[in-house]
Amino acid sequence: MRHNKKKGLKLGTDASHTKAMKKSLAKALFENDRIKTTETRAKALRSYAEPIITWAKKGDLHSRRLAIAKLGDKDLVAEIFDKAAQGMWADRNGGYTRIMKLGPRKGDCAEMVIIEIVSEPCTPKAKKATPAKKAAAPKVVEAEEAVEVVETEVAEAPAEESAE
Repeated sequence: MRHNKKKGLKLGTDASHTKAMKKSLAKALFENDRIKTTETRAKALRSYAEPIITWAKKGDLHSRRLAIAKLGDKDLVAEIFDKAAQGMWADRNGGYTRIMKLGPRKGDCAEMVIIEIVSEPCTPKAKKATPAKKAAAPKVVEAEEAVEVVETEVAEAPAEESAE
């Protein structure tokens, strides 16, 4: 059984140090828009920072207070909420951060990455073509309409001849 199993990566430290490390990394990320760190720290930071952007998109007072509690910096939270109000992430439904691998660190061979906040607009994928079965059903209806059109043309034709 997995009683009291906490969510998230431990990062080799106790809980309070892990929390402080994530808070510090999140502050640095939002201030600089990109930071260089290890891969495991970046993956842990992604789940810590993305809800803050989601709250900023919501923009209400409760979301602002949650973000201030998580980051601990009112000015930085105000800046994030202003960016969201201007529509920086308006077309995105998640995936506000990007992780790019750099390779191993020289000293301990730890995998290094750059984590950055994505600011480019999101382009939606093109929808796939509809299946052929759904397209076949309207053709039958069109054939019936064509028969009706031919019948009405035949009925109108003698009237035109008599008018001449």
